[in-house]
Amino acid sequence: MSTNGFSAPGLRRLHDVLARHVDSGKIPGAVALVSRGDGDPHVEALGTLRHDGGAPMRRDTIFRMASTSKPVSVSAAMVLLDECRLRLDDTVEEWLPELANRQVLKQIDSPVDDTVPARRPITVRDVLTSTFGLGMDMTVIGTPIMAALFEQGITPNLPVPMPEQDEWMCRLGTLPLMYQPGERWQYQISSDLLGVLVSRVTGQSYDEFLRERIFEPLGMKDTGFSVPADQIDRLPPLYAPDPQTGEFQVWDEAAGGRHSSPPAFQSGGGGLNSTADDYHAYFKMLLNQGMHQGQRILSRPAVELMTTNRLTAEQLTAREALARDNVHISFGQGQHGGWGFGMAVRTYRGDYAPVGQFGWDGGSGTSTYADPENQLVGILLTQVGATVPSAIQLMHDFWTTLYQAIED
Repeated sequence: MSTNGFSAPGLRRLHDVLARHVDSGKIPGAVALVSRGDGDPHVEALGTLRHDGGAPMRRDTIFRMASTSKPVSVSAAMVLLDECRLRLDDTVEEWLPELANRQVLKQIDSPVDDTVPARRPITVRDVLTSTFGLGMDMTVIGTPIMAALFEQGITPNLPVPMPEQDEWMCRLGTLPLMYQPGERWQYQISSDLLGVLVSRVTGQSYDEFLRERIFEPLGMKDTGFSVPADQIDRLPPLYAPDPQTGEFQVWDEAAGGRHSSPPAFQSGGGGLNSTADDYHAYFKMLLNQGMHQGQRILSRPAVELMTTNRLTAEQLTAREALARDNVHISFGQGQHGGWGFGMAVRTYRGDYAPVGQFGWDGGSGTSTYADPENQLVGILLTQVGATVPSAIQLMHDFWTTLYQAIED
């Protein structure tokens, strides 16, 4: 018997796998949404908002999306490309003058003043592909440039709060690049830089532009950079369990926490809050080549650019090596191969998902992907951060089980 493209036994197994993780005590609660084609989504909501009980997880629970913000927030830049307000090979200096005349480290572990001039300016394409020259690289913690990124508050939640966007740009402009523009794929900072670029091109806040052009047309009523006070009870605490003992520690409380009021910096790299249904609407729009209920949100070519590999062979080699050789850092995440705009794209089959699947995972215990071959969307949301492997292992088991539940 089939249920909306999934087998009934397959969906029961999916429920059982989720329940096993929640019953283990390591995952307080989870919401999973899966859909195929035009079928109604199948939703599972298990466990509770807090690790010590209380209110149950519900379909409309709001989660901190962390790095799964990236595939959604990049859409604002695609609107600007569609409207010819940005071009892929424009240099960014017109809007981001702080990034003119860059210096580049001679070696990744060089002092921050041991540099050579950049060979060329930074382009919009470099920022969209996460190759503009600066990023988070957990394999080089302890180098002078990584210390400087942390000290300046360039990265989220570490250890200095991110300042408002003009001050953030000012600080970013004092640092050299780690690599030449276009040379190497690097994580995180490009996604935040893109938000500043969108804001300066449009003269609106990043949040306003996303809301006007993406969230409202898609009916994503619960998506934004903060959670309104009258909805804050729908947001669970975010736990960062102790890596040694596994003991639950609250990284961010709901009321009075980081997401309870508008942030100084609207982080496209990791700042969104959302629900399973809101994210489903967005990923369905991508599967529908930019259409939502008869309305065009993005052009078909824009969606194709976002959701197919944009890295050169050389850039791809570096990214694959990072994923393959550093699984101890990511608990095995990142084995996708390619990268489009704001999201991973599978360029080889490394697990149960086929080539062409696109999306990303978040360090707050979130996983969001779509798969054109199977016309599938899968969304898994928890409130357990990646200080321990629990949430990542749940993600792996979710996808492994989901792909077995497909019935054709």
